[in-house]
Amino acid sequence: MLRRYSLVLLAVVMGTWWALSGFRPTGRGKVSLQEQRWVDSVYQSLTPDQRLGQLFMVAAYSNKTQSHVKEIEQLVSQYGIGGIMFMQGGPVRQAKLTNHYQALAKVPLLIAIDAEWGLDMRLDSSMHFAKQMTLGALPDDRYVYLMGREIALKLKRLGVHVNFSPVVDVNSNPSNPVIGNRSFGENKEQVTQRSIAYIKGLQDHGIIAVAKHFPGHGDTDTDSHKTLPVLQHDFARLTEVELYPFKRSFEAGVMGVMVAHLHVPKLDSIANRAATLSPYLVNDLLKGKMQYEGLVFTDALNMKGVTRYHKPGEVDALALQAGNDVLLFSEDVPKAIANIRQAIEEGRINEREIELRVRKMLHAKYWAGLNQFSPIELEELTNDLSRPISTVLQQQLYEQAVTVVANKGNLLPFRVLDTTEFASVSIGLGYNNTFTRTLEKYAPFRNFSITNRSAPDSVYASIKRGLATADVVVVSLHGLGNTPGRNYGIPGNALGFIKELQRDPTKKVVVVVMGNAYSLKNFEDINWLVCGYEDNEITQRVVPQVLFGGLPANGRLPVTASPKFKAGSGVATPSLNRLKYSVPESVGMNSATLKKIDNIALEAIAYGATPGMQVLVVKDGTVIMDKAYGYYTYDRTQPVTDKTIYDLASITKVAATLQAVMFLKDMGRLNLDAKLVTYLPELKGSNKANLTVRDVLLHQAGLPAYIPFHKRTLIGGKPNPIYYDTVPSVAYPNMVAPNLFAGKRVEDSVWNWIVKSDLVGKRVASGKFEYRYSDLGLHIMKRLAERLLNQPITDFLEQNFYGPLGANSLTYTPLRKFLKEQIAPTALDPEFRWMQLQGTVHDAGAAMLGGVAGHAGLFSNANDLAILMQMNLQNGKYGGQEYFRSPVVSEFAKSASKDSRRGIGWDKPEPDGNGPTSDLAPLSTFGHTGFTGTGVWVDPENKLVYIFLSNRVHPDSENDKLLKYNIRTRIHDVVYQSLEPKP
Repeated sequence: MLRRYSLVLLAVVMGTWWALSGFRPTGRGKVSLQEQRWVDSVYQSLTPDQRLGQLFMVAAYSNKTQSHVKEIEQLVSQYGIGGIMFMQGGPVRQAKLTNHYQALAKVPLLIAIDAEWGLDMRLDSSMHFAKQMTLGALPDDRYVYLMGREIALKLKRLGVHVNFSPVVDVNSNPSNPVIGNRSFGENKEQVTQRSIAYIKGLQDHGIIAVAKHFPGHGDTDTDSHKTLPVLQHDFARLTEVELYPFKRSFEAGVMGVMVAHLHVPKLDSIANRAATLSPYLVNDLLKGKMQYEGLVFTDALNMKGVTRYHKPGEVDALALQAGNDVLLFSEDVPKAIANIRQAIEEGRINEREIELRVRKMLHAKYWAGLNQFSPIELEELTNDLSRPISTVLQQQLYEQAVTVVANKGNLLPFRVLDTTEFASVSIGLGYNNTFTRTLEKYAPFRNFSITNRSAPDSVYASIKRGLATADVVVVSLHGLGNTPGRNYGIPGNALGFIKELQRDPTKKVVVVVMGNAYSLKNFEDINWLVCGYEDNEITQRVVPQVLFGGLPANGRLPVTASPKFKAGSGVATPSLNRLKYSVPESVGMNSATLKKIDNIALEAIAYGATPGMQVLVVKDGTVIMDKAYGYYTYDRTQPVTDKTIYDLASITKVAATLQAVMFLKDMGRLNLDAKLVTYLPELKGSNKANLTVRDVLLHQAGLPAYIPFHKRTLIGGKPNPIYYDTVPSVAYPNMVAPNLFAGKRVEDSVWNWIVKSDLVGKRVASGKFEYRYSDLGLHIMKRLAERLLNQPITDFLEQNFYGPLGANSLTYTPLRKFLKEQIAPTALDPEFRWMQLQGTVHDAGAAMLGGVAGHAGLFSNANDLAILMQMNLQNGKYGGQEYFRSPVVSEFAKSASKDSRRGIGWDKPEPDGNGPTSDLAPLSTFGHTGFTGTGVWVDPENKLVYIFLSNRVHPDSENDKLLKYNIRTRIHDVVYQSLEPKP
């Protein structure tokens, strides 16, 4: 019965004849005369033993001792092996060894590697793309092709010619311990389509792809590295499922196939004979019935699936006798050659078959370019292998794969941020990890971490108490395994903890599984469940973006995890146009150019322009740079981080007061051409009454630039008790400094001084003055806004902007919310507060008002300020909400005066250059700078947001080096220089 394939041997003989006649044995058509001549010439130059040597591909390491190198040298020079399969090590070390071994080879070596998810599978310091289960979740095969291309380009650069990928096994057995997440999934059509995409990505770019593990390793429950798995299916089932992707891959032109160490008793009744050693499976089925003509590789011949039953050297001869072309990972080449010679002499192996296989190997070498071999160029190798464009695809793969498995009531992505108390629990990951840091870019979180996977129940109980007031708890599972028998490494008490949280009706528990999709079977009762498939820096950055709508969720489960979670299931969730976080090349910017910013920042610190800073750049809604430099102070004790909060100074004008003004205009409650007295009747009879709102915002209302009000509240250089006290009270509620509090009458006094102040400057038209930048106008606009809003501006902004946006650090009076140590210090104030300022506003006029003024007082980190500015760039649309109904931001941001560069409230570029922005910034750009060393610029034409935060006034407000060395503008220049030219 098992001999029913024997008639097909005729096809094998015919294949030999065609190969010797010049037919290319890779399924790719006729070969050129030049190729045939090269193959013939090389073949004829080899001795019989050297020809046999061409059929061996041995394992080599670049992280072993010199004795190992000498062993490989001997196999190359004395036995003429055909190729090397590199295992562990590093790229540069491997490249050097490759050059060394190639120099010893009579025929250039065919170099191979297992790089299913990139060089990282075998080599350190290398890029990890996505595993095939992750790729199985993607909505589009195109990404798989692109990954194949990127891997191919890296392999070519490293002198590698063969990638033992893809795994085309249909993983229909959840208990499979060896294939699992290495398979595209359980649907044969999807597995086939993804496999072909991967194959074409490799081979279109010069790398031989190898489909594995024939005849299909997906429905096994043991590991062939440790024992011999058994595939129990009959031929009909194999044809229907396991063999299907192989057949289609052959039709697509895959140049290699790897035969697995597994036993198929329905096709080969000889006990414990692996497919690798079975003539029925290799010669009759693979080469005969399926007519595969490409290179047939054994699986590694050192694996227990074959070594348990056969000795080294013996197994090689049996594998060759079965029909394999290339003997992979031979443990004893000399003994193997001796055994093969004996098998030829005894007629068990046909010499013409040997010739066919050697010629196939030589044809493959020609296709790989080894007829014109040149050594690997070592210069720039590391840079070429880590080219930034690869990281774009790397992140895209994970972005597209993330799968929302359950989403009761469409809670995800989170929409309401201001009235929700968020908390996170990371199980299997340390505190302050990438996952939680990314969560915090969208909303404030209370974070808990359980690093010890064996943590006792008491640890979980303690955390549960800490979650008492939380509304939403994101529980993320990290460091998971792929072993079904160990439940994928999920701690039992972690499951109990999650289920206990789930029973609390006051909480919404979102479980994020950063690992194998099969582990989802543990969470059928979870209402909000997300699968990230893998656990690395990229997935930890991507999944939070999906949770908050920075990215949509497009993934679908590639396997059935449980009766509830079947293959193909998944809930699509939308993008809410919140900020995303990626790399510069993802939006057409050049990361190498952006690195110039590092030099400028370090120059600023070295020259004492500022002790530290944050630089953030957004392009097309994506944060592509968010870096912290230096320290809080010049004594270098506390480093700046992306969470450091800075005094924004005059950015307050546009990030606070102007937001309220634009809101009122948008609501139809404010007429820019109305006179101030219309809204502030107390101005009647004053010289401010007939000033228009528009002229005040354009800084052409004749208002003084600045009045040092604080000096009017001092007596002999000390605080006047009429205005101040050293302790807070109902009468003195406003903190000027930690030991100084202003009375309510200060606000009235400042207002009266403003009202009574003289108008200055030259009138250029009726009611209009020449341009003069003024803080007083923003004092007035704050009072006007509060009058129309009927509430303090702090409450309005928190309720209507900062809270809903999730911009937690964007706030007045930050010491009410944050520790002093979280805030960069500003100046040492020698004349008003007599102390080092840290957490209280630098501007003395704002400090008198308790830190809340129209022109100063706002604090933030770069990320939260970027959120506000991105909302402005998007004309009020952000996070699924509309903050402005009309394009009011565009209206205010236009150049609005013939007498200055200004927009309405916003500062803008100088048309003739040498202004506050880069000269490369278009005139549509709008933003503002701040006295403390801050700046923000929004470019709607290029969809750019640039933020620079520093404390250049520490410890001396007179420090002008930031301006002198043009630091902010030069960095802005680099941002524009990094933009790739538009096609």
